[in-house]
Amino acid sequence: MNANHNTKFIAFSSQKGGVGKSTFTTLVASTLHYRLGYNVAVFDADFPQHSLIKMKSRDLSMVMENEHLKKLAYKQFTTINKKAYPIVQHKAESVLEAAQEFLNNAIVPIDVLFFDLPGTVNTPGILKALAGMHHIFTPITADRLVMESTLIFTQLLQDVIMKKGATSIETINLFWNQVDGRESTPLYKVYNQLIEQLGLSLMQSQIKNSTRFRKESEEHSKTVFRSTVIPPDERLMKACQLDQFINEFLKIIQL
Repeated sequence: MNANHNTKFIAFSSQKGGVGKSTFTTLVASTLHYRLGYNVAVFDADFPQHSLIKMKSRDLSMVMENEHLKKLAYKQFTTINKKAYPIVQHKAESVLEAAQEFLNNAIVPIDVLFFDLPGTVNTPGILKALAGMHHIFTPITADRLVMESTLIFTQLLQDVIMKKGATSIETINLFWNQVDGRESTPLYKVYNQLIEQLGLSLMQSQIKNSTRFRKESEEHSKTVFRSTVIPPDERLMKACQLDQFINEFLKIIQL
């Protein structure tokens, strides 16, 4: 393995279940790998759910059973000549060592390694794993409990890990998810001010609320949003502004 190949370690991380860690990991990994020409791999350390491993087998069978998606996948495979990105299952406490070994043995240099980590700080090895990331992205929603636990957690990361210096973390980025166009803007204003006062970084892109995030693709659908084997449909990306998010994401991690 080319030692000077600079693999970025990225985690979508949150203390709150159900805010979309695994979804964002998949959406961003699939966009980078299948559409933008980067090589990615994913470590699924979210024990015991391991939802990404399960998602991949569902995605593969869905593609095989849907004629339209099968053509799409075949066309993609022949055009970009790329296999699906690997998803490796591993426990959080030794995931960094496993990732290093994976990179050493990788046939193609990996540009971005995504980590889907458990959502609780008291999981063994979770803080060590987070300290080994280069960039952490945390989805937030305008919900008091989500905000409280996220801000406490993000501050903990900043204070404990980053100030001690024993870390690879370059940036921690909060971003608004499930933003409802009809919701009161004053609420966001208050939260934005709070985030700024705490010295935390907030991304400019906001992910709009979309039913797409909550449902798996239908059997006969001609478009795919969240899939580990096909990139999200461009129109669906635009609709929830995921395209803007990806641009800002790439700027931050300086790929």
